[in-house]
Amino acid sequence: MTEFCKVEKRDHILIVTMNRPERLNALHPPANLELAEVFDDYAADDELWVAIITGEGRAFSAGNDLRWQAEGNVRPPMPLGFAGLTSRFDLVKPVIAAVNGVAMGGGFEIALACDLIIASEKAVFALPEPKVGLAALAGGLNRLPRIIGSKRALGMILTGRHVVAEEGERLGFVNEVVPHEQVLNRALEVADEILACSPLSIRASKDAVYRSLDFASLEESMQDMRTEYAAVKVMTESEDFIEGPKAFAEKRPPNWKGK
Repeated sequence: MTEFCKVEKRDHILIVTMNRPERLNALHPPANLELAEVFDDYAADDELWVAIITGEGRAFSAGNDLRWQAEGNVRPPMPLGFAGLTSRFDLVKPVIAAVNGVAMGGGFEIALACDLIIASEKAVFALPEPKVGLAALAGGLNRLPRIIGSKRALGMILTGRHVVAEEGERLGFVNEVVPHEQVLNRALEVADEILACSPLSIRASKDAVYRSLDFASLEESMQDMRTEYAAVKVMTESEDFIEGPKAFAEKRPPNWKGK
């Protein structure tokens, strides 16, 4: 049982809904630690292949619950960051953010920590921390420049301005903007498209993309991929690595096992 989020499993899909709508899904440490456990379970469950995170009510997440902090509560260490995602660097399974409304501060950082962002037409993004004497230290200052470039990122970061979904798509951090009432359904459709692929191929691809960013040169990033990238090694030694070409040759849908 969870207190601060709702969890639903549909076939190989995990749907996580942040559930503090009275505070626009702003997260305090108990909520972050609970979500970290949810995503620990997702990482460990061989039957779950794609995750979606969204928010209850009119917000995705307003980020850090500053009111809770101002009430004198002591913030404990949160090694995996906001929603158990912003400092989680070893998750090779895909996560989709279905951004249904406001994604501010830590809420935007949660979305940036996901692999894809499907945004409602009503979604609004910002890193407004400087306006309250803080900084977006949960990955926003690091991920946003890598995604959209330093000049565009600083245009948001140094002003704290609000960016609507359509501009987010133009800047490049939003994958797709959809009518508000369709945001979760569209995220589920994208999840189904991912499920049509081999889950081990998806993990190997995600692992290779992110790890390659650590190298200074393209040549270095491509060397020893089969041995140095753990998820790639798992893929090449799996039953699915045989099943895919076999199904193609036999002109039938593949029967993915994830092993």
